[in-house]
Amino acid sequence: MVRVLVPLPDVVPDRVKVSGERFHYLTRVLRVAVGAALEVFDGSGRAFSAKLESASSDEAVLALGPARAGATPRRAITVVQGLPKAEKLEWILQKGTELGAAAFAPAAASRSVVKLAAGRAAERQKRWQRIVEEAARQCGRDDVPEVLPVRALADAARALAPGTCVLVLDEEERGTRLSAAVAGLEPDAPLALVVGPEGGLDRAEVEELRALGGHPVSLGPRVLRTETASVAALAVLLHLGGELG
Repeated sequence: MVRVLVPLPDVVPDRVKVSGERFHYLTRVLRVAVGAALEVFDGSGRAFSAKLESASSDEAVLALGPARAGATPRRAITVVQGLPKAEKLEWILQKGTELGAAAFAPAAASRSVVKLAAGRAAERQKRWQRIVEEAARQCGRDDVPEVLPVRALADAARALAPGTCVLVLDEEERGTRLSAAVAGLEPDAPLALVVGPEGGLDRAEVEELRALGGHPVSLGPRVLRTETASVAALAVLLHLGGELG
């Protein structure tokens, strides 16, 4: 089924117009014909059956049908990801979206190889947001994760919503496993996973995060790359929540 992201108002109209990139994608890339069925999702958790009712040279009209039950993850999980190399972060965004992350907070850590100036970071943020939108479309999610601005690691932790339980993936942690840390939490309690870049987090960063209320946790004895650790932790959380496996 063809799916297209279209922001919708609170009161959903019978018809919506699409133009620009979405119009090009539907009519030029996918070559959807007038009368064809498709699905519209609005990025906030709603999805509707739809039909391409008409198309001009630069605009299409979609007739909206009944809403369907959404596929929104139960737990809001923010991945605070220490900036890795570009291709690794893009992979984390794609797979993290598939595995239910609600938001991504790219963070400049002391061992981050990538250093982004303010202007470059804003450009990258726009690209990263497009990547998660496409990943949400492909994997059937009706909501779209938010990619937050690049911040210093501690600032990214401070910017999390009040009440968020912050779990720091720490390769030196031996006492507390990720599964044990979430065992006593409510199923819908918001979480943040802090993952270091290549080379991991340094001890000063772990202690600073601990001082901010973070809890160091372990994924076990295996040594994982940063991109593997992020998606492995998300998979564990989905499994514990009964949504995977």
